[in-house]
Amino acid sequence: MFPSRGRTPITTETYAFLEQFIYEATGIALGQDKEYLLESRLLPLVREERLASLNDLPSRLRQGATQDLRRRIAECMTTHETTFFRDPAVFEMLRVEVLPELAHRRESTRELQIWSAACSSGQEPYSLAMLLFEAGYGSWKLDIFATDLSSRILARAEAGRFPQLEVNRGMPAHLLAKYFRREGLDWQIREEIRRSVRFRVFDLRQSMAGLGPFDLVLCRNVLIYFDLPTREKILAQIHRALRPGGYLVLGASETTFYFKVDFERRTMQHAVAYRKAVTP
Repeated sequence: MFPSRGRTPITTETYAFLEQFIYEATGIALGQDKEYLLESRLLPLVREERLASLNDLPSRLRQGATQDLRRRIAECMTTHETTFFRDPAVFEMLRVEVLPELAHRRESTRELQIWSAACSSGQEPYSLAMLLFEAGYGSWKLDIFATDLSSRILARAEAGRFPQLEVNRGMPAHLLAKYFRREGLDWQIREEIRRSVRFRVFDLRQSMAGLGPFDLVLCRNVLIYFDLPTREKILAQIHRALRPGGYLVLGASETTFYFKVDFERRTMQHAVAYRKAVTP
């Protein structure tokens, strides 16, 4: 058994069952000694279901749990930590280097297709939209495609309504004044920004055939939760979904280096992006 700090210990059988269930449902590879993570994410759901402990969850699942319960478990295990303009060096790289290059290539159509994968509650795609408007691309046809595994978190994102605490994290004051309006204790993003983003539930392990082609893909701080074969498959599919000369941006601790995917690593403005080769 795993010790559980005053709670009913998680048995090795429970851990093995939930580890496999979570891997199949989300692709997240827990590995060993992550009982603290299971507790922190799943104990609130265990209480909602009126179960005595986490050890009762496998039997509930084996007995034919509802799709809603299975979905809620998957959503509990996915990370939704995000802020506006998270990692400022990345957005500076996009503003100074990447977007001007992409815009030059797309000048004839004045269209940009961008994918914010694992977008959580919407701060990343809305930050991208504001960046594009501020850089003078507001009159272009902007298609920012934002996806996440959680339908619950996407409903929040699509509403475009954020409490004060969330806009305090990373949001420059002049952009808050320009692109939001105050509604009670919350801030509502303005319609022209909200309209430039479309949200959809999507599992990155699914086929990406039919998605794109994209000029830019942001898939940050999500590959680290997958095992190596799954990471390689996701990267290969993103590569196919990018236009020649398109860019992929990963999290600071993520890389394409160990995988057989043909990206050129470029360091710009103290950040890193991966460029798909331009077709001769």
